Amino acid sequence: MKAAVCTGYGSPDVIKITEIEKPSPKANEVLIKVYATTVHRGDVRMRSFNVPGPPWQAIIGRLFLGITKPRRAVLGMELSGKVEAIGKNVTKYKEGDEVFASTVWCGLGGYAEYKCVPENNVMSNKPTNTTFEEAATLPSGGVTALWIIKKSKIQKDQKVLIYGASGSVGTFSVQFAKHLGAEVTGVCSTQNIDLVKSLGAKYVIDYTKPVLFMIMRQNTRMA
Repeated sequence: MKAAVCTGYGSPDVIKITEIEKPSPKANEVLIKVYATTVHRGDVRMRSFNVPGPPWQAIIGRLFLGITKPRRAVLGMELSGKVEAIGKNVTKYKEGDEVFASTVWCGLGGYAEYKCVPENNVMSNKPTNTTFEEAATLPSGGVTALWIIKKSKIQKDQKVLIYGASGSVGTFSVQFAKHLGAEVTGVCSTQNIDLVKSLGAKYVIDYTKPVLFMIMRQNTRMA
C-alpha cells in the first residue's frame, strides 16, 4: 500500500510517498481503508521537530520522538474511512461500516491507505450527513471541545466567551455552546469574523483591534 513516509525532520519536503506493507488486523482491531486524514498541528510539530520551550525539552523530545527522524515514520493523528476487515473478537463494527478515528494511542499512521485501529480506541461510526473529510476532523478538536463544554456545565442563556473561536477546538466549542442555548461571543482575527458568526456566535471580537480588546479586558477585570 502507499503511505506518506516521513524520512527526516524538516519541511514538508521530507515526506515521501512510499510503498509499505499493508497491515492485518489483530483479534481486537479493525482494518480501515483511509478515505480522509488531516494535517494536525501535532503532525506538523513531529515532522518539523518544532518543540517550544528551553533546550532540555528539545533533548527529551528527541529521545521520545526519534533522534534523527520521527520514530513513527507514518504520521497522521486523525482519519476517516470504511472498515475493510475485522479481527475475530471485534463486535462493535462490521465490514463496510463508515467510521472516523483518532490514531494518537495506536501508533499514528493516518497518512496511509490502510490503518489498523483497536475496537475500543477513540473511534465511532461516521454520521450519515457528514462527509469523510468533515468526519476526519472530529477525533481531536471535536472530542476536546466536547469535553471542555461538558466540564464547564454550560446552561441555557448563559453568556460564554470563546477565545480562538476560529481554530479547531474553537469552532466546535462555538457550535456546542450555541446548541446548549448559550449566548456566545467569539474572539478571532478579522478574516474569520464571518466564519465564527456563521457557526452561531452572537457577537465577535476582533483581537487585531487593540482598542476593542483592551476595553474587553478592562470590563472583565471590573466585573
